[in-house]
Amino acid sequence: MKNCTDTNGPTFNFRSITVGLIIAAVIPLEVGCAVNSAISQNKAEQPGIVSSGIDGGKSERDTSTPPNTVAGKAHDSTAKGSQTDSSIRLVRGESQQHESSALRPIQAKLENISLNPVDEEPALNGMITLQELETLALENNPTISELAASTQKAAGYRNQVLTRPNPVVGYQGQQLADRGTDQHLAFIEREFVTGDKLELNQRVLNATLCAQLQELEAQRYRVTTDIRTRFYQALAIQKQIDLITEFSTVAEKGLKFAELRKEAGEGSQVDVLQSQILKSEVHLAKRQANAKLAAIWREISALAGVSDLPFARLDGTLPTKTDIVDWDGLAASLVASSPEYSAAQDRISRAHAALQRQQVQPIPNIAVLLGAGVDYGTNSGMLNLQVGVPLPVSNKNLGNIEAAQAEICRAQMEAQRIQNSIEARLAIVSKEYDTAVAAIETYSSDILPSASSSMKLADQAYQAGEVAFLQVLSTRKTFFDSNLQYINAQSQFAIAQAKIDGFVLTGALDTVRDDSGDASLRDLTFSQQ
Repeated sequence: MKNCTDTNGPTFNFRSITVGLIIAAVIPLEVGCAVNSAISQNKAEQPGIVSSGIDGGKSERDTSTPPNTVAGKAHDSTAKGSQTDSSIRLVRGESQQHESSALRPIQAKLENISLNPVDEEPALNGMITLQELETLALENNPTISELAASTQKAAGYRNQVLTRPNPVVGYQGQQLADRGTDQHLAFIEREFVTGDKLELNQRVLNATLCAQLQELEAQRYRVTTDIRTRFYQALAIQKQIDLITEFSTVAEKGLKFAELRKEAGEGSQVDVLQSQILKSEVHLAKRQANAKLAAIWREISALAGVSDLPFARLDGTLPTKTDIVDWDGLAASLVASSPEYSAAQDRISRAHAALQRQQVQPIPNIAVLLGAGVDYGTNSGMLNLQVGVPLPVSNKNLGNIEAAQAEICRAQMEAQRIQNSIEARLAIVSKEYDTAVAAIETYSSDILPSASSSMKLADQAYQAGEVAFLQVLSTRKTFFDSNLQYINAQSQFAIAQAKIDGFVLTGALDTVRDDSGDASLRDLTFSQQ
């Protein structure tokens, strides 16, 4: 009985003492973690921790419809009315408590990002407008969905790099083979991050997210610009086909008239042959125009992301009024407002944040282990406390610091390259714009009225027997060619204006830039080596 009593006594003491000590050990450690979390949250809310890409409400933009003009208008980065059931929304986990209030505009943008299905083909009947084609393209172009997914990746990485380490809970037993002297210990271990590493991690990935949002916005402009360009090309060909169809009636009547004059002995075989040539040329021009229109429509179908898009007649007009543009001022406005350039600036902000992050990497984290248990040898409780830090003696992270400094230089030069590229592309567009303006003004005010009057006078003179039939054919051909060239000039002007409105961004189906980053900074935070 005594042995049984002795056995039950220590067992009861082990359970009660161990449980009480574990509770006493865990509560202070968890309170410390909570305080550490609150401190981090306050630091994250301090001004200046978010990159310049989202300061001052700059990110509160909308890009559902690109602006009609660049001067004095800011571009937007969210698509109004684009929210669907398939919208991507961030999963808010435990890391949400560390989210800075300055990040909320970006969070709102991410909630508006949609991955739209590309397998739905609309039924187009009758006529189709430019706005309808733009809507199709923005909903179905695969590059937009691809960049939306890349943006979501960047958001996920941004949340991940802020998360703190999980605590380690365990049990330790010693001298288990020596009955009566065995020791049992329950412990909890936690690593405390120093140097604001996690907050700096978030700052780096926040700039990455800003850059990806700007890339997504730039891609919207690329898609709409390419759609507008093809729309005006197709619209011009459509109007040329209408003109050719109308003129083919004139050529047909001219051939019949030449044949009647030859039968009456008033004309010659040369007149008939020249009329036949003109008719054949008009017929060839119509066939070629139809082939071009079919090819452009297939290109529109590819840009819109809708395979085998049913053909519909385009509903639109070509511009007739032109404006004089200050190209130097416009170049400065384009660079300042371009989402492409804004993305480059966000990458510069990311490079500076990355340098700050690498500079604090040598500051050692603090590892704390707190244990509680019982020692049967003394029949008393045990408390065990261990605190350790790695010594930055051999590895001071100098290589990563040098690489981060070089990345700042590279990002700055990339921004300069993009600025020069925008200016160079605008220079090419300015040539197209100014030559189109000159052509439209000259044709509308001089050439077309003169060609029309010349054709009417030639017809009257021919009926009066004052001129030969070849001269009549020549004036008709001149009038026909002048109208075709006028339509070409209108199309060139509309395309140049579309490129200006789209920040000279083209390439709706080119490879997109996935610079969403990764979660390696978090691994670096806790490796300390």
